[in-house]
Amino acid sequence: MNIGNIQFGDRPLFLAPMEDVTDIGFRQLCKRFGAAMVYTEFVSAEALVRSVKSTISKLTIDDAERPVGIQIYGRDVPQMVEAAQIVEEQAHPDVIDLNFGCPVKKVAGKGAGAGMLQNIPLLLDITREVVKAVKTPVTVKTRLGWNKEQLVITTLAEQLQDCGIQALTIHGRTRSQMYTGEADWTLIGEVKANPRIHIPIIGNGDITTPEQAKQAFERYGVDAVMIGRATFGRPWIFQEIRDYLDEGGTNGRRLRGKPRTKEEGIPHPLTNSEKLDILIEQLHINIERIHAIKGKDISENEYRGILHTRRHLAATPIFKGIPDFRQTRIAMLRANTLEELEGILSHCREKYFEE
Repeated sequence: MNIGNIQFGDRPLFLAPMEDVTDIGFRQLCKRFGAAMVYTEFVSAEALVRSVKSTISKLTIDDAERPVGIQIYGRDVPQMVEAAQIVEEQAHPDVIDLNFGCPVKKVAGKGAGAGMLQNIPLLLDITREVVKAVKTPVTVKTRLGWNKEQLVITTLAEQLQDCGIQALTIHGRTRSQMYTGEADWTLIGEVKANPRIHIPIIGNGDITTPEQAKQAFERYGVDAVMIGRATFGRPWIFQEIRDYLDEGGTNGRRLRGKPRTKEEGIPHPLTNSEKLDILIEQLHINIERIHAIKGKDISENEYRGILHTRRHLAATPIFKGIPDFRQTRIAMLRANTLEELEGILSHCREKYFEE
């Protein structure tokens, strides 16, 4: 599979762009464990044009995480064009992705993100003009439609292709569904099966296991699978799925801490203790990154770094199924300092994960 000149190989796995999740540290971890492409948090075109500092900081990428896409959203043609040009000139991403799929009220309710699905002519104008304005490959992420009465994706996919985009990601829900119910991949499959579609189709929605990823490739024919919420507290999911796909589904639960090589043989499976090490590494990355941005107040930066890691600690599967874990979980999510949180995690390791 290719996007422009970027070659991804067979059945690649992408990390979905997610606000307050796909910061540079998390992207690097997901890349380490096999994500073929990672995306930044989505970026407001209006804020970029106004040079809002916190928004500009989202453009920071590292060569180690390439190929990387920067996703922008907005509802104004000139602003989206200017924002795309800023992204290209300042960050030099491998892909510029247009967000026509975010369903949250503060975005879609103002006509941006999935709100663009109620104004297809404007959506197409934005896409067409951005494609013309930049040299970087332009892609789009969107949904099936605004609601079940407006399932526009099969027609919209052709229209977007005609605008010049080089790949299309489809989340298998409507805007009205938000993140509820089950993702419907049948229309994603219809788009891919359309003989007039020649750009890569990337499927997204409810991929949480290696088996589901394999089914998405085999049943619906997508060129790549994008994974979102299932990565919370689980950046190693990419290696889990990659192993399963590469081994034909014979040993999908075997995890590796790094890709195997002929010289090293087959690395041992990741233990829960090693997975905990990865989450602690993520915690330190977040604290150090925030400290570099915010300055000298280390206690405040520690707290901000902890806040940024909490959703991953809350969602990680390594603590699921442990009896009487509720109070430990509450203490973990209430910790305010690195010392306090590391003490709780050390206790968890000794009590639950020592082998």
